[in-house]
This record gives sequence, C-alpha cells and structure tokens, in this order.
Amino acid sequence: MIVKARLGAPASDDQLGTEVGQVLDRRGALKHPPVSLAVSDAVALAIAGIFRSPTPSGQVLDRFFRQGVGDSQKLIEAAQAEQGYASAEGHAALYCLIGWVRAQVHKSSE
Repeated sequence: MIVKARLGAPASDDQLGTEVGQVLDRRGALKHPPVSLAVSDAVALAIAGIFRSPTPSGQVLDRFFRQGVGDSQKLIEAAQAEQGYASAEGHAALYCLIGWVRAQVHKSSE
C-alpha cells in the first residue's frame, strides 16, 4: 500500500528528539497502545532523512524523504534493515517511523 506524508519541512533535530521521546513514553504507558499513536509526518520525514544513504534500504528512505510517498512494506523493511546498524537513539527513531507507516496503513484501511 502506498503511504503519503504531507510534504513540508521535515522536523528539526530538537522536534524529532522531543516527539520521538513523547510517543515512546505514551506508547510505553499503555498496555495496548493504539496503532494511531505515532509521530507526525514532519518527524517521519526527518527520520527518513537521517537514514538515507546509497544502500538499498537507504535509497528507499531517501525517496520517501524527497517525495513524501512510499510503499508501506518497502519502508518498513528499509527501516528494519537500518535498525541493525543504528545507535539506540536511531533504533528508537526507526521504530517510530515503522509505527508511522503502520498508522498510515491503518488509517487508509478504515
């Protein structure tokens, strides 16, 4: 399924860190957090921008960063691949990007 982010400026580093932390805290506080509890489009784009690279998974993230559109399964697979190389903070951010993709899929299937 194709997912789309509202194109605009990606979140700043400060916004990204704050929002990722808040979403993870809120999700952690709930026994069964709703799939809709996810980062904003701007943060999703910023996360993709951080992890774009010439690798196959990095190219998927780069296209999403530049165009704001991507195949949900490819985005999830790319983020999961990048998690294997990321710091703890990067892993958490990529987890939030995966959550954003799943929230978009859920929203469009309603």
